[in-house]
Amino acid sequence: MTEKLKMEQNPLSATVEKIKEICPGAVTREGKIDFEELKAALSDDVAADAIEKYEFTWVGKNTAKAEANRSIRKTLRPVVEDSKNWDTTKNLYIEGDNLDALKLLQESYLGKVKMIYIDPPYNTGNDFVYCDEFAAGCEEYLDKKGLCDADGNRLFKNTETNGRFHSDWCSMMYPRLKLARDLLSDDGVIFISIDDHEVVNLRKICDEVFGEGNFLGLLSVVNNMKGRSDSAFFATCNEFLLVYSKQKGNANINGFAVEDEEIDNDYKLEDEISKYKPIGFRKTGNGWKREERPYMFYPVLYKDGDFGTITAEEYKRIYDENSHTFDDAYVKSLQTKYENLGYEFILPTDENGNYGRWRWGLDTFFKEKDINLVFNSAHSLCTKMRATIEDGSIRVKTAKTLWYKPEYDTGTAGKMLKKLFKEDIFDNPKSPVYMNDILNVGSNKNSIVLDFFSGSATAAHAVMQLNAEDGGNRRYIMVQLPEKCDEDSEAFKAGYKNICEIGKERIRRAGEKIKSENPDKDLDVGFRVLRIDSTNMKDVYYKPSDTTQKTLLDAVDNIKPDRSDMDLLFGVMVDCGLPLDMPIETRKCDGKKYYVVNGEDYLVACFEPEVSEKLVYEIANLKPTIAVFRDSSFADAKDKVNVSEIFKNITGHDDCVKVL
Repeated sequence: MTEKLKMEQNPLSATVEKIKEICPGAVTREGKIDFEELKAALSDDVAADAIEKYEFTWVGKNTAKAEANRSIRKTLRPVVEDSKNWDTTKNLYIEGDNLDALKLLQESYLGKVKMIYIDPPYNTGNDFVYCDEFAAGCEEYLDKKGLCDADGNRLFKNTETNGRFHSDWCSMMYPRLKLARDLLSDDGVIFISIDDHEVVNLRKICDEVFGEGNFLGLLSVVNNMKGRSDSAFFATCNEFLLVYSKQKGNANINGFAVEDEEIDNDYKLEDEISKYKPIGFRKTGNGWKREERPYMFYPVLYKDGDFGTITAEEYKRIYDENSHTFDDAYVKSLQTKYENLGYEFILPTDENGNYGRWRWGLDTFFKEKDINLVFNSAHSLCTKMRATIEDGSIRVKTAKTLWYKPEYDTGTAGKMLKKLFKEDIFDNPKSPVYMNDILNVGSNKNSIVLDFFSGSATAAHAVMQLNAEDGGNRRYIMVQLPEKCDEDSEAFKAGYKNICEIGKERIRRAGEKIKSENPDKDLDVGFRVLRIDSTNMKDVYYKPSDTTQKTLLDAVDNIKPDRSDMDLLFGVMVDCGLPLDMPIETRKCDGKKYYVVNGEDYLVACFEPEVSEKLVYEIANLKPTIAVFRDSSFADAKDKVNVSEIFKNITGHDDCVKVL
């Protein structure tokens, strides 16, 4: 295999490589020499009192932390013409930088998102990374290199020749994950797809952002059984799915339903109730010792097909709750007593004779023993794990850390998408089947699901499909930068200028297909498109030397001339922290339009110039929580005071009135 000459010389590179051979720890992952580490490696007298601590850091980390808290002067502008079922849908598709999107969503969706899934850039050296403010002069650098797009989106190709290859990726991920955590509900979970390039760094970032104690699992997902032929030593056939919770104590990961074939293979026994399989009654694994749950240590008596246990008085003598000790001599005497009476005297002991405990307490034992307890041929106790639960639903099995289905394969996923579009327009999409499984374990039927690296919108597709399957009302929020399609790509030739156009069209086509397959179901297959843009308000901050009569006249109306009423309305909804899927009704009074959001008792807005007193009275009589007017709606300050008085007289307060 030939390599291209780099056609550049670095006199230090050979030296760095030699140092790396002798002392690998003295060279950072980005090819820089850590002189302190080198000094320590070459010294036999490392100071014992040197400050040491376990930490994970990188160049630019502090700036990345600050980026999550930095305010922005941006807004979300509705794009009704690109949307589907605008008036009725509860789904959102946001175009723009996801860092901005996460900041704009903070007030409206703080603590409301049940599940987040993201498939970020894997930092392979061939993909793109968002360049935020984490590097000094980053934007100036990008402008010089021509790496900002026409809308100013900071996106660049992060190659391994970049001296801050890993640092830039970590700095890109950190603020986004920090903001994402705030959006999660207390029982919320986040799933992150990643491969081996950054899985170690990602886990360390997540340990810091979500807390090490909120780690739920690192799953291995087989998505290429043949293995990647370009792998150097091992043919890679998997990637990873990292899972964290907002609060582990509140988190819930659902199991997978047991398939019919598994029931036939595993649940081979049957009684008058259902099929079942025997499971050992003695607790194994963590918490198996009797000292850990002393009240779950008791003898089980078996005779003539009936189960029982010792008397309450005898039970109390086994364990002294004051001294926390067991009277094993007394247990032996009980065994002799009951065996002389013809009973099997069964204790929870392992193969070495060590005492453990049962999986049921006494209350459950008496409730379940005649229905779900069996004495098998090996003279041990088992419970009946049934294929169906009491309510008739199929039992679920705990999700494992290794996931595989043929449909997860990236090639298969690509064929699914090609079938939907009739052409090959997106490389390596995630499988809807895989995404469906993530939704199954991580969400419930009424969850808000967020994906802020949405790509071809697989998550939106899977949400609609799963709702059709289980009657759920999940809602999604997709966020995607309008990254341009290469002009030589099949997508561009098919008329798609950027990834957002592909994602939106996929949702439209997938939604119609799912709807046609489920004609009797009322499914939400629509979405509202919102586009991130600069603030609706003019920049009215001028230095005295820059102030002219024209700038003063421009400042009379503080709203940009290209902004519509709907732009202003959504700007208000963002500022007031209202969910962006609220129903919007347009009404008229005295020839002027006004908008009612989420029913009359919430937000009412009017952006018309020179509103009449009649219109103000009509709005005030609706008694909204928030009433918004444009500054130019009033002729002068006296009119504003009059509006406040009208609201005060009708509603008893005037603090609901806001002016743009």
